[in-house]
Amino acid sequence: MTEERTTPDLVELVSSAFEAANRRDLDAVVGFFASDAIFEGRGVPDTHVGRAAIRSMLEGWFGAYEELEFRLQDVRDFGSGVVFAVVAQEGIPAGSAGHGPLWQREGWVILWERGLIARITTIYLDIDDARTAAERLAQERG
Repeated sequence: MTEERTTPDLVELVSSAFEAANRRDLDAVVGFFASDAIFEGRGVPDTHVGRAAIRSMLEGWFGAYEELEFRLQDVRDFGSGVVFAVVAQEGIPAGSAGHGPLWQREGWVILWERGLIARITTIYLDIDDARTAAERLAQERG
């Protein structure tokens, strides 16, 4: 008899979400989010609520690049549904004549509830700040 997993492996789910993003499979990416999820980033506007708003933001972000790759450099499950990830983004802007490539490295804090992303925060350029925020959130929820 096969034993079913009662708690999803959040590190595995994050990796799967990033694989979908690198394929530019927006249906799959948005499928990882709860219907009322919140995506907090540094863009304008910086907060997107709900799958439709998150999808629209992602369409704009992905559409701005001829090539775009997300690399998970570190990912850790801190417990209580909190995942910390170090993410490097590399991309070539669409119509990039005269524009340099994108390269940025950020700390992300991802809150999972019932196997879906409830909130993702990508505002941290300082990796230590992101790690501290993730640890604090896990303690608050634990």
